[in-house]
Amino acid sequence: MSSATHSAADLPAKLADADAAYRDVESRIADYGEETVERVADAYDRATDLLDRYEGQATGTGKENFKNFIQFQEQFTSLVEDLPDDLPEREAFEDADDRFDKRRLSESDFAAARERLADASDIAGLLDERREALAAYREVRREVGRALADVREEIAERERLVELGDADLDAPVEEIRDPIESYNEAVGEAFREFRSSAGAREVLSFVAATEDYSLVEFRDPPEALRGYVETRDVGTEPISDLLKYARYSNSKLDHYVESPAALKRAVATNETYLERLDADPLRLDWPPRSAADLRWRIEELISVVARFADDEVVADLREVQSLVRDDDRFERLRTAAEAKTELSDSEREKVASGAVESELDELREKKARLEDARDEYPER
Repeated sequence: MSSATHSAADLPAKLADADAAYRDVESRIADYGEETVERVADAYDRATDLLDRYEGQATGTGKENFKNFIQFQEQFTSLVEDLPDDLPEREAFEDADDRFDKRRLSESDFAAARERLADASDIAGLLDERREALAAYREVRREVGRALADVREEIAERERLVELGDADLDAPVEEIRDPIESYNEAVGEAFREFRSSAGAREVLSFVAATEDYSLVEFRDPPEALRGYVETRDVGTEPISDLLKYARYSNSKLDHYVESPAALKRAVATNETYLERLDADPLRLDWPPRSAADLRWRIEELISVVARFADDEVVADLREVQSLVRDDDRFERLRTAAEAKTELSDSEREKVASGAVESELDELREKKARLEDARDEYPER
């Protein structure tokens, strides 16, 4: 079982703690009032800005230092005098201002002023504290969401193991395997013949036409390549010849095409696409997809394959089509095929021993706790 699932057990409590921390700072702000806290924060920020700007300029004995000291003293005193009489911790600002009521300032005066503003700092910091608490809460809630997704995935995996473990491994899966293998072999051979004998223009036109069939997933031909083979005489030659030409030097290629540079641009840059163009998008998976999925895919394949293959290949495909009409039997054989392909001996033993069911019980309990936590603590 993954470490993510083990840590999921701690997340509901962690989310509760994050919620409590956020509510605590919200309550402290409410005690003063949002607007009042904002006023204290603004006053504190302006006061500390003055301290930071003038500390190195208003200390010492020089003429310029004295000038800066006067400016600082006037600005700081003006700031304090403008504060509302009922502002919380106004006395802290007055005490800081009193520290500067002298003819010469030192760094210790600035340090003492900052110390006296500490009480105001606690109130001013509530807004940042709330932002941090909210960010922490949101992050824990995201962790809960990620853990929930992981647990659900693990549940699905265990349920799949149980389903496969119940499969009849003696079922005659060859009833569906042999027709599928026969079709896959036939369509592969037919496409190789089509690719080698038909012109590149015809082959790429066929591939482009499959775009209308969502379950036949050929990669669309590159536009430059398709445009080239549609407009040049060499486009009627097989793909293998185009690839051969693309490897010629320009002087040799000049004997075969009108514009060697145009062929190089269109073909040489798309060699990988042409070399990988094969019948894979036309083949059927093994183990097969569900009967419902396979029915739709075969309907599309019949229309597509008939464009280049002979009737025998289409007949092989129709034979597979006839198998999926019996949903129950096909699904039993498909599950048996999946079990033989996907389950290891140790996994079969694990299912048989009941260990997987025990894991499922534990995972479902964790899922319920995570869902309850997510529901109890909403988005903010």
